[in-house]
Amino acid sequence: MRNAFKKAAAVLVGISTAVTMSACGAGGGSSSDENVPIASGDDIKGDITMWSSFTQGPRAEWMDKKAAEFEKAHPGTNITIEKFSWGEFNTKWTTGLTSGQVPDISTALPTQVVEMINADALTPIGDVIDQLGRDRFFEPSLKEGEQDGKNFSIPIYSHAQVMWYRKDILEENGLDVPETWDELNAAVDKIGSDGDNYAISVPMGTNDFQATRFLNFYVRSKGETLLNDDGTANLTSPAAMEGIKYWTDMFKKASPQGSVNYNVLDQATLFYQGKTAFDFNSGFHISGVQKNRPDLADKVAAAPLPVAAKGDKSNYPAEVTNAAMVVWRASDNAGTAKAFLEFLYDDDEYIEFLHSVPGGMLPAMKDINDNPKYLDNETIEKYQDSVQVIADQVAVGSAIGMENGPTVQAGILTSQGIIERMMQSIVLDGADPADAAKKAEDELNQQFKAAGVQ
Repeated sequence: MRNAFKKAAAVLVGISTAVTMSACGAGGGSSSDENVPIASGDDIKGDITMWSSFTQGPRAEWMDKKAAEFEKAHPGTNITIEKFSWGEFNTKWTTGLTSGQVPDISTALPTQVVEMINADALTPIGDVIDQLGRDRFFEPSLKEGEQDGKNFSIPIYSHAQVMWYRKDILEENGLDVPETWDELNAAVDKIGSDGDNYAISVPMGTNDFQATRFLNFYVRSKGETLLNDDGTANLTSPAAMEGIKYWTDMFKKASPQGSVNYNVLDQATLFYQGKTAFDFNSGFHISGVQKNRPDLADKVAAAPLPVAAKGDKSNYPAEVTNAAMVVWRASDNAGTAKAFLEFLYDDDEYIEFLHSVPGGMLPAMKDINDNPKYLDNETIEKYQDSVQVIADQVAVGSAIGMENGPTVQAGILTSQGIIERMMQSIVLDGADPADAAKKAEDELNQQFKAAGVQ
């Protein structure tokens, strides 16, 4: 299994897993010992380079502050934080691995963690998790970074996809919050659109995975995933075909035509501007509405994703994003990097970090959800019901394609635009849904095979 994953990583990032790596600011050389213990006492020393995707605002300021505090507590250390957006980071680490220029520690998204694991680029950090308390973390979030019984990532915050809605629009139309897909469909029909305001938008842009995301919601509500148990793509099962028809029909009757090319920001902006009654996104919608349409801040709320039928469990596993931290195997100071990583999770200051985007960044640890200091926040208090809906999903969901742990297929599902092109072919070209689904499924399976996992 591990050899197949290594082959997949080489395909995905265009590198050899035998590349000799050296960490920036770590004096060159690669650590030959994967099990470097957490440094303590006088052993906490050396230069540490961190690549952070918290590029601006309170999150970036918090990380800078923590670095300064760590240096003060351990005079023999020097923490250098280099900031890259999530998109820039993906290019930075893949090219850095080939050139031997990677950091000691960094942020990472789940699909990036998979590729890093399979390129043998990371050192295990299970000891950090154990030190902080393994039972404090949600099991799915740890599973995403686990391979061969070792943990290679630790979540620093989480967010989950839920259904956002306009309370005022539902009230004006005499509607209850939809609980099923059929009820959502009926609500969309009742609300309608006027050419500028829409009941819902269905995004299909190929430079993002929004159509994949929406289809995943439907398939998960039916108890399936976009991957079969054998790792092949699932786009032609009855549940998947129902989902494809549901969203393409919804697009045709209700969505702005431009949404055929929408990415996540385009989609979110419509809701921020008050132009859609429903949307699917995370708690970052709170700050988006507050910034763009503060007059609507009291009129938005989150509900669980719709279920397939009345009586179904309302909080089924769907999609969670766990922003993670990793320690790079190439680091000459991995022990100190681990010590800094543990330092970031001090309860009081970790809560301060979460409060930099309240409701958007949810705790990666269960007990923080109930911590009075975490709950003592104006935004979290105001949106407590919505935040709880998101927290409930964080506890059970995972990244798309990682329902059973890290998979290379997950990155292919969400990065290649195959499902998005399938949806576009149906709504723009009139392709037969069954034919389009079979073609897309075959294309995904071909890419899985090329990556060495089929």
